Amino acid sequence: MNPEQRYLSVTQLTRQIKGLIDQSLLLNDVFLRGEISNFKHHSRGHMYFTIKDEKARVSAVMFAGNNRALRFRPESGMKVLVRGNVSVYEPYGQYQLYVRMMEPDGIGQLYLAYEQLKNKLDAEGLFHTSRKRQLPNFPEHIGVITSKTGAVIRDIYTTVKRRYPQASISLYPVAVQGPEAAPGIVRALKQASIDGNDVLIAGRGGGSIEDLWAFNDEQVVRTAASLDIPLISAVGHETDVTLMDFVADVRAATPTAAAEIAVPSLTEWQEKVSTQKIRLQQIMQQSIQYRKEKLAYMDNSYAFRYPEQLLKQKEQELDRNLDQLHRAMQTRMQMQRQQVNEQRRRIASLKPTHLLEQKRQLLKTDTKQLEGNFRRLLTDKENRYERLLEKLALLNPMETLKRGYTVTYRDEQLVQSVDAIDVEDKLNIYFQDGYVEAEITEKGTETFAIDKGEATGGK
Repeated sequence: MNPEQRYLSVTQLTRQIKGLIDQSLLLNDVFLRGEISNFKHHSRGHMYFTIKDEKARVSAVMFAGNNRALRFRPESGMKVLVRGNVSVYEPYGQYQLYVRMMEPDGIGQLYLAYEQLKNKLDAEGLFHTSRKRQLPNFPEHIGVITSKTGAVIRDIYTTVKRRYPQASISLYPVAVQGPEAAPGIVRALKQASIDGNDVLIAGRGGGSIEDLWAFNDEQVVRTAASLDIPLISAVGHETDVTLMDFVADVRAATPTAAAEIAVPSLTEWQEKVSTQKIRLQQIMQQSIQYRKEKLAYMDNSYAFRYPEQLLKQKEQELDRNLDQLHRAMQTRMQMQRQQVNEQRRRIASLKPTHLLEQKRQLLKTDTKQLEGNFRRLLTDKENRYERLLEKLALLNPMETLKRGYTVTYRDEQLVQSVDAIDVEDKLNIYFQDGYVEAEITEKGTETFAIDKGEATGGK
């Protein structure tokens, strides 16, 4: 043998390992318990995750064709029971579990799956009260979906025949627990809805959450929601609540209660009819008596006893009404004439020459008012102008010089304080009729008292 032929490629080795694993009967049908981690639901529908326990872990995949039948939504941290086969994913040379079936492990996980599905269906509106249908008052055909051997069908049959014997009952026997229960209930619901039943009852006796789980199945609930006829749910005892109870039109605490809800009591209706019959007889007697009394009253009335006198009174009333109508017509015609005359006078007052004279007088009056207003406004403006000139003259520096004061500049800067000049500075002193140049030889802090004409202070 060529030494080179002893060496396998990675692909060849992986395929041989995959072939050995795929041929193993033990690994072709594996039941596994563990906890989900690293769960990912791919956009194509496949689920990728890891199944682990305290000491080991294995990669797993559940393809979309298998996970569509799941009755809960897997997520990381959930404990599950899975069934599938072990094989090798060749590109990575990694063995993994291909899951075909999955269910929650333990009652706690079942309750979690129950809440998940309940919230999902509620969000879709399947439990909304607006979808609830009214039960028929007198159903002729009743469909019952339950086990054919349990006490449920006996209780329902006995109650219906006791209360409303003319109603017929059709049993759609199904398994009420176990792996075949949910598909069987779905088929029974569909068949019962097309068989001409007026109302359906679906139920079973009490049990654990695992026993009742078929009535929490998503396909069962969705099928129940799609029915065209009313549905009564009677699953378990009163304390047992399934998703079927939420989607049904009416929930009954027991199968017997469901039968009582579904059909009326013939005895009760007979009593109601008798009561109504007595009441109608009383009403008819009262009505007849009332009409007899009314007829007697009318027979004794003035109109029937003295018809000729009544006719004469009505003729007199007719004459008075005709007279009143004639006077009203005369009054109305007089008012119309007055209105026409008034309109004529108004039209005459609106002749163009008359209207033009009115406008001319109005224009003359407005012109006089405008001239007066203008003269007053002009006088006011002139007075304000004179006052402004007087104020402006007071602010004129030349007016200050005329009163004997001077203005002093140093280097073209107005001197306002003795602190602004120094000895030997040259100043320009302006009078009203000229200026002089001066040189500072001395300065002091004396001030000039205007009222006394004396200087005060010191050097």
